[in-house]
Amino acid sequence: MTTTPASQPWAERTDGSSVQIGVLAPLTRPGWVEAGQHLLAGLELGVREVNDAGGIVGRPLELVVRDTAADPQRAAAVVDELAGLGVAALAGEYHSVVARAAAGRADALGLPFLCSSAVLDALTDQPTEWVARLSPPQSRGWRVYADFLLGAGHRRIAVAAQPSVYWASGTRILRDYFAERGGTVVELDMSALTPTAVCDELADHRATALLLLVGHPEPAVPIVRSVRGDQRLAGIMVGAPAGQPEFAEWATSLGDDGAAIPFLRYLPERLSPLGVRVEGALRERLAGAPSFVAFEGYDTVAVLADVLRSHGTDRARTAQSWPHVAVEGTRGLIRFSRVPGIGVWQWARPPIQVVDRDPADPDRFRILHAA
Repeated sequence: MTTTPASQPWAERTDGSSVQIGVLAPLTRPGWVEAGQHLLAGLELGVREVNDAGGIVGRPLELVVRDTAADPQRAAAVVDELAGLGVAALAGEYHSVVARAAAGRADALGLPFLCSSAVLDALTDQPTEWVARLSPPQSRGWRVYADFLLGAGHRRIAVAAQPSVYWASGTRILRDYFAERGGTVVELDMSALTPTAVCDELADHRATALLLLVGHPEPAVPIVRSVRGDQRLAGIMVGAPAGQPEFAEWATSLGDDGAAIPFLRYLPERLSPLGVRVEGALRERLAGAPSFVAFEGYDTVAVLADVLRSHGTDRARTAQSWPHVAVEGTRGLIRFSRVPGIGVWQWARPPIQVVDRDPADPDRFRILHAA
């Protein structure tokens, strides 16, 4: 396991005066580094504002950041390390399978974990009091996406999926939802197919939409290029419900081919005044438009700071506070509840949009559907 180098700006201090939050984020490959950077930018901005306002009852709030590199085993080991360092709580993580490993270990150790951005429904094997989550569960978000597809007239879709608990869960949600409404989901196994073979399968099955349930840049980028370049598939819609087109790296990799690919984004149609202010600060920090992941990072700190001010740094008291949270975040009032089928404390109604990049201006996003 690699610890945070002391030369990094987010390396922890050791003077013992601060209230420390352990942070998990994908900051190197094969993790989605840009997502990790946006998550960290939101967390850091939140901490700066908390400290400018007096910290946690006079003590500075501090992040102890560790890179998960999208590795579940590494994440579990990092949770052990952070627990031993005495952090008051855990925050962060983008990749669902990694967050699941971290959540299971946090539950076993009795370490409160506020998961910022992972959506897998089964974040833990059993119900736990120690874990809460800001992002919507996959079952809700992907059903919203399915509603968008059905509303656009797509009844026969194909999913190009890699082997993963997360992708398998998404496929199952879509398959069940479409079956109940007279639709069909064709599954294409990307462990066995090349991008060219995907095009042949799409033509053979007469699918009207292809959903990318795969990693970026490989194999997502070559699949998109192959589909866009195949004259047989000129009318097919390409979608990416997991949100790959949200980040600038997508547009850089694909150019015009990366536009008009709908994805899920967890933002309201209009930001609150707080959200507008935070957006401006994040834009300056990131030197570009902040993704929804950056807002999730900021909101994570807003919730944890409120809890730590109100209930102190005792881990058990933090976990007991989840049902009492009522914090105005950048995307609405955050409250946690027990949602049927979800084993962690869940923000029940975070905003959900289906958006894409405008073909006329790939740097601009179009809202296609909202819930």
